[in-house]
Amino acid sequence: MSRTSQPDPELTHRLTRRGMLGVAAGATAAALLGAAATPATAATETAGKTSGRGRPVLPPGRLGIQLYSLRDKVSTLGFAPVFAELEKYGYDEVEFAGYTQGSAGPITLAQLKRLARDHGLNPIGSHVGYYSDDPNAYTFAQNLTKVLDDAQALGLKHIGTASGPFRYGSTVDAWKRAAEEFNTYGAAAKARGMKFYQHNHSEEFSFATDNPKVRLYDVLLKETDPDLVFLEMDIYWAYSGQFRFSKRPDGTPAPFEPLNYVLRQPHRYPLFHVKDGVSDPANTYGYRMTDVGDGDIDYQKFISAVTRLKGERLAHHWQAEHDQPTESFTFARRSSAYLHSLREKC
Repeated sequence: MSRTSQPDPELTHRLTRRGMLGVAAGATAAALLGAAATPATAATETAGKTSGRGRPVLPPGRLGIQLYSLRDKVSTLGFAPVFAELEKYGYDEVEFAGYTQGSAGPITLAQLKRLARDHGLNPIGSHVGYYSDDPNAYTFAQNLTKVLDDAQALGLKHIGTASGPFRYGSTVDAWKRAAEEFNTYGAAAKARGMKFYQHNHSEEFSFATDNPKVRLYDVLLKETDPDLVFLEMDIYWAYSGQFRFSKRPDGTPAPFEPLNYVLRQPHRYPLFHVKDGVSDPANTYGYRMTDVGDGDIDYQKFISAVTRLKGERLAHHWQAEHDQPTESFTFARRSSAYLHSLREKC
């Protein structure tokens, strides 16, 4: 269900300028990709729910993309052509999911940092595993110092995990134990000028097995130090959690609104994953993932509600993502165009 809105003149101008400055950098990508979309296409090919004449909903300089969405392109083309495309599409930031992702050819962290910056992309964060049975694994639990060394070398301001706090189980005490470990990682990250964060899926909104009146996500929020542990809300998975866990195991109502978690403690959510889905009650997760702007999650409402809070407009980073895009560059292009097209209602 694609919706069309008017192009954003500001984005068109910005992308055109980027295209002019990045012709040489993008030449390799164009040769490899064939007929790549032009900046004008990126600004006009958009699927918008609501377009007005007010202030842009998306704050300037805060649109990123989780590179997991583009892992197929990174593995076949390498980082340079991928970053060149993201520059043309108007992205400001990138979030890593590993620093190679099967990249074509070896690359050092210093080269990766420089390459991103050369394309106007700020490396904002990275996902790393929480724990492993392998003592040599690249995880927070097994190799915290190495994980933080690498993040610091890349100049990251955030370093986190997409693993749920299920290491010790799904009881209240199990999550308290995991929360203590998260506090340790957060303290170590803070000492280096970074923020440790956890990215949710839908299961974090389930209930404790030993106390079905307690939502596990609430345990995580309560037991982690708000000055040390931060959250990256994956908005799609949060609404999937709402669909799955708005009733307790005994059937009694337990409704919640993901946005309210953010509005109550906005400082705890420096990062978001902007991922869309078409409502599908027949699906286990309540939604079918789609490109941003083609689904039923009201991003005009969500982003506006957060950025309108006093002092919060530039305090958050919005990372587009799709776990399994049909065509990853198309997803990236259309998602940027849609999000840039949103305007606050006058």
